[in-house]
Amino acid sequence: MKQIIVATDFSPAAMNAAKYAVDMAMNIHANIVLLHTYQVPVSYSEVPVAVNLDEIQKNTESKFLLIRDELNNRTGNKISIDISVKVGSFYPELKSLCETILPYAVIMGSQGTTAAERLFFGGHAVYAMKHLPWPLITVPSNASFTAIKKIGLACDFNKVVETTPVDQIKTMMNDFHAELHVLNTGKEGVYDPDIVFESGMLQELLASMKPAYHLLTHENIDEGIMDFAEKNQLDLLVVLPKRHNLLDSLIHKSHTRQLVLHSHVPVMALHQS
Repeated sequence: MKQIIVATDFSPAAMNAAKYAVDMAMNIHANIVLLHTYQVPVSYSEVPVAVNLDEIQKNTESKFLLIRDELNNRTGNKISIDISVKVGSFYPELKSLCETILPYAVIMGSQGTTAAERLFFGGHAVYAMKHLPWPLITVPSNASFTAIKKIGLACDFNKVVETTPVDQIKTMMNDFHAELHVLNTGKEGVYDPDIVFESGMLQELLASMKPAYHLLTHENIDEGIMDFAEKNQLDLLVVLPKRHNLLDSLIHKSHTRQLVLHSHVPVMALHQS
C-alpha cells in the first residue's frame, strides 16, 4: 500500500497541505502518516526551567487527534491515517521516517500566511526539496487537490541522463493518467550544440510518455515557469534540484527556492535515484 507522509506544524497552511494530501491519497489509494517534530526548549537563564516532555507529547497528540478526526470526516474514514510525533530536528526526523516506511511522496505546506509559517516552510521546505531523496510536494496555502491531469517538468537540458528520474516520472504519469509538458528555458533562435544533444537524449528518455515540449524565453526563468504553469492550468510542477558545490551556491540563485516560495501551483521535487 502506498504511504504519503504529511509534515505539519498545526498551522492553517499545514492543514491545507494535509487536506490536499488526503484528497490525493483517496485518488491513488494511499494511506497517510502525519508527522510533527519538536525540539526540547533550551533555557539560557541562570535558573533551571523544568520541561515536562510528557505534557508536550500529550498536547501534541491531542492536536493530532483533532486533525485526524477532521481528515477522517473529509474522507469518510476510507483511508488509514497514522500519527508520528518525533523529538528532534525536522529534516533528520523526516528522513528517518522516510527510510522506515519508504513513502510514495512527502507533502507539506510551502508558504504560509504568517511570518512564523513563512519561516518554517521557507526554510524546511526548500532544504528538504534539495536534499530529500524521496518525492516531495510543497502545497501553496491557496491550492486544493482536484485531479492531476497536466504535469509540467521544468528542465534545463543539462546532464539529462544523470539527473532525470524517468521511472518516477513514468509511475506518476500512470498513477494520475496525466499528460506531460516539458518546459525548457532558453533563448529562441540561439544554436547551442550541447542543448541540442541533451534535448535529443531527453526526448529519447521520455518518448513512451509522448510529452509536449515548450521553449520559455522569459527573461526571468522562475517567473516564466510560474507564468506558464498558471496560464496553461498545470496541476503539478516538477523540478529536478541539482546540488551545487559551495562556490556555485555563492553565485547561483536557487530556482527551487523561488518556485517553492512563490508558485501558485504545487511543486514536486524529484531526484535521480
